[in-house]
Amino acid sequence: MDIELRHLRYFIAVADELHFGRAAERLGMSQPPLSQQIRQLEQRVGVRLLDRTNRRVALTEPGRLFLDEARDILARTDHAIDLAQRAQRGETGELRVGMTRSTPLTGHIPRAILAFRQQLPEVQLQLEEMNSLRQIDALLDRRLQIGIVRGNVLPDGLASKRLFRDPLVAVLRSNHPALRELGPRRKLRTEALAQEPFVLFARSAGAGIHDHVITLCRHAGFTPRVAQEARESSTIVGLVAAGLGVSILPVSCEHIHIDGVSYVPLTDPAAMSEIHVAWRRDERAPLVAQFVRLLSGSLPKTPA
Repeated sequence: MDIELRHLRYFIAVADELHFGRAAERLGMSQPPLSQQIRQLEQRVGVRLLDRTNRRVALTEPGRLFLDEARDILARTDHAIDLAQRAQRGETGELRVGMTRSTPLTGHIPRAILAFRQQLPEVQLQLEEMNSLRQIDALLDRRLQIGIVRGNVLPDGLASKRLFRDPLVAVLRSNHPALRELGPRRKLRTEALAQEPFVLFARSAGAGIHDHVITLCRHAGFTPRVAQEARESSTIVGLVAAGLGVSILPVSCEHIHIDGVSYVPLTDPAAMSEIHVAWRRDERAPLVAQFVRLLSGSLPKTPA
């Protein structure tokens, strides 16, 4: 015959009180059924756990040893139940999150991740740096559960939610003639760069900025003359400082401080890059939904 958890709870109550009446009251039951349950337990264990007389109840030596194990079994059972419930609520487990190299520069994402870790300290958050295209592949292959990507046309198997907009700015040497012609709002028209050589992200870098800049320039009436491509934003800013050309980058890159370089807002409303959180449409892990909810709620509201 199997021992049930209720037998252990009944025995612990009697062992704590050393009185069947008080133990029964504590358990919210009458004394005779409690005495019957303890006898069943002793029969199933095969040893006497309690010495009972009309005046006293005492633990036997086997009963004392059994009590320690019974407490441990119930504690581990309660822990297992709590762990399962917290996993169902998305409060524990492991979450694999991808982000681009420039993502931490935005300021919003690190603050959101910090808030997530503070609210869910038991979640093992595995952060992996990779460009947006690689993140999409990793999501489809289930190597990532969450991707923080720049605006891309996503495959049907993925869903996404926009987190915020990251404006695009012109990057020029600080002594560039175009800066002297700016009005009091210090915004530059994209067409003012029509005759300039450009330093751009390589399309293979997967950031999505390359095609965005090309489209932005074409809408302004010209095709940019690409003098140099690079895979890192810091390299691009360095090349602008070296006089190889101008560039257009997300405003988050202003954190890259290089002497002789200025970042100037653009007047074009389309000069805007979007940051999205992406996940698989068939993803069922509660932790993913919890992360998306907390990440979205931690960010500043942006207009649609």
